[in-house]
This record gives sequence, C-alpha cells and structure tokens, in this order.
Amino acid sequence: MQDEKKVDPFKPQQPMIPGVSRGNKESPSQTSPQVPIVAQESSVVPQLVWVALAAVTALIVAATLFYSNRGTSAKVSPPPAAVEAQPSAPPDPHDRNDTLPTAPGPVATTQEMANTWSAKRFVFRDPGTFQAEPAMVVRLPRGQYWAFSLREPFGNCELEYVSDLKKLRTDYSFVADHPMVGDPCNHTVYDLLRYGSGPANDGLVRGEIVQGPGIRPPMAIEIRTEGNKVVAVREE
Repeated sequence: MQDEKKVDPFKPQQPMIPGVSRGNKESPSQTSPQVPIVAQESSVVPQLVWVALAAVTALIVAATLFYSNRGTSAKVSPPPAAVEAQPSAPPDPHDRNDTLPTAPGPVATTQEMANTWSAKRFVFRDPGTFQAEPAMVVRLPRGQYWAFSLREPFGNCELEYVSDLKKLRTDYSFVADHPMVGDPCNHTVYDLLRYGSGPANDGLVRGEIVQGPGIRPPMAIEIRTEGNKVVAVREE
C-alpha cells in the first residue's frame, strides 16, 4: 500500500476522457468554437442567393404566361367591327299585329287600293268580345271592296290570299285565271267572285268554296268608303 499515491482531497483528480491524454492540456485555440460557426454563417449566403433567384425566375415565368394568354384570347375573339357590320333582318309586318291598322275604323286608302286585286291586311277587333283576328280587304274587278276574316271558319288555321296563280297550281292543285283565297291546312279554295251559302243556308256570302272540305265561305266584314278612306265597319 506504500506505492499507492495519496489523493489530495482538496485537489480532485482530472476525469478520464477516452482519446484524451491526461498529461496534455487542450490549448484555448483548439477548443475555440468560432471556426465552425464562421463556416455555418458562410454557407447561409449562397442559400439566400438561390432563393432570390428562384423567386425572380417564378415572377418572370408568371408574367410571360399572363401576356401570352392575353395575346391568344385577343386573336380568338372576333373584332367588334365585324359583329356590328352584320345587318339584322327587318321585322315582318305580318308577324306583328301592332304595325297593322285596327278596325272598326279606317284600314286603307283608295290610293293604296287603286289597282284591281290589290289587297291589304288589317286587324279586326270585335267590339263585344275585344277579340282580335287577322283580316284582309281586296279590290275586286268592278271596283268593289270586299273584306273578310283570315281566320278559318270554325277552325284555327289562317287563310291566305293567293295572287300567284302558279302557287295555286303547285300548292293547291287548282287552276284559275284570277287570285283566290286558300286554306293551307286542308287545301280548300275560295273564289271571291262567286257567292256561296252563308250560316244556316239563310243567305249568300262572297267566297264560294270551289275545292276542298271547307264548311262555308270566309267570315265577311262590311266595308264602306269615306272620302279617300276605306273603312271596315263590322263582321257578320
């Protein structure tokens, strides 16, 4: 026990660290932690540069896509001038009753109806029921004016005044030398120069049926002249 070194209780022994010699003390320069810290700070700078470059690149790409899309849409869209240049079809007065004269009252002038077989559409409104229906007045060969309802008697089809004799042959298979009134639904043909049986066979009405299954002549409308005005008075 004499070889055993005495331990000074007031001087604690240096701890044993693997790989470190007890006799060699580390110099302050070896234990300084500033070297790795400087290395870490220097590695942050390139990372910030790359992030900034990536952000700028993304902005450039976004701007390029935005302007390219605007250019494409501008090419696809038609120019406003081309749209404005397209003419619109004029309204058909036959499809709008508010553009036609309304009876009872004046429906035409004698100047408008000066020629034989000249015709004009109007609207006749029943004073009792206020029901409006299409009608027509025609100048006959002897100078008479005859008006009639274009509503098919006891039906819903609209009659037509056929002044084209070729149309009479092709559409109605009927040959005539003057205009007729036709029913396009059942191909009945009415002759305004002849009289046919009226309601309940108690009178004659102009517009005899010369072809087809029609029941009676068109409903007549009384016409008078007042100066140069052609006036529709009442419906039978």
